[in-house]
Amino acid sequence: MNRIIVTGGAGFIGSAVVRHIIGNTEDHVCVIDKLTYAGNLESLESVSEDPRYSFHQIDICDKNSLDEIFSLFRPTHVMHLAAESHVDRSIDGPGEFIQTNIVGTYTLLEAARKYYAALNEKDRADFRFHHISTDEVYGDLEGPEDFFCETTPYAPSSPYSASKAAADHLVRAWKRTFGLPTLVTNCSNNYGPYHFPEKLIPLMILNALEDKTLPVYGKGEQIRDWLYVEDHARALYLVATKGVPGETYNIGGHNEKKNIEVVKVICSLLDELCPRQDGKSYAEQITYVKDRPGHDLRYAIDADKIKKELGWLPQETFESGIRKTVLWYLEHRDSWCRHVQEGTYNRERLGIGG
Repeated sequence: MNRIIVTGGAGFIGSAVVRHIIGNTEDHVCVIDKLTYAGNLESLESVSEDPRYSFHQIDICDKNSLDEIFSLFRPTHVMHLAAESHVDRSIDGPGEFIQTNIVGTYTLLEAARKYYAALNEKDRADFRFHHISTDEVYGDLEGPEDFFCETTPYAPSSPYSASKAAADHLVRAWKRTFGLPTLVTNCSNNYGPYHFPEKLIPLMILNALEDKTLPVYGKGEQIRDWLYVEDHARALYLVATKGVPGETYNIGGHNEKKNIEVVKVICSLLDELCPRQDGKSYAEQITYVKDRPGHDLRYAIDADKIKKELGWLPQETFESGIRKTVLWYLEHRDSWCRHVQEGTYNRERLGIGG
């Protein structure tokens, strides 16, 4: 039985990891989350009453609170997902990304190092610190046959990816210098249920349903490898519990799509599942807007290492995953989605108004 701290556990990927662990293992989970705009306790309601689950509203830059949690919970694993993650926001205000992604990771590493140093020999052998990163640290790819592998040089393009690259380097340095047993994973674009609607897929779904424009950067030629979030959660748990300390594992969905292709697939599914009253296609709402600065053209992951060494493969194709995603947003449009859009989620639980 493992005892796992999940930072950022109320976020999109973090909550999927928590739901996976509670639903499929006997492990205990302690969620740490600052509850910024993207942290949502409603994403954890299905596990919130489980006695193996606990939640603490903590900023990972708060050293004293982290020390207290490590001392009280006594983790065997740390899965570090807490991060500012939206590229557009990083362009508008990079300071928050530096603070959370770099300073926060440093503070968490130091708390883990202090805790690890005090463990007995057996418990030290079991302890793991798993840092969850992104493929954006690699920059972008030139040729259609190129793929990111674990040894691809870093070339981040945005304040977001630069801050995540810095965090990756800190994690590896704490392994080499201090002997902290760390692992790093770099993943491709995630999608699925509970995704905050500033990101491409949920934004397009909800804008379409609200008869708003579907803004596509440039001509929509940017290519991404799409990974269903529940497949990613399985992979992350596997790496945390079975991966080799000091190793990096790239996690990809094997689903490369142009952004405009993704948007058109969403429109087609909505045409089928929730037709417009005027009989027109949702694709008529697509508009093209000025591309953002430094926009990478193509990301693609070579995930052979995690397949060969840990036996992981995604279960969802893009076709099956995107259908599940659209159906989930349609089914939760008047609950989770409305609460997020109105900004009312978490407030009652946090005691800051209705």
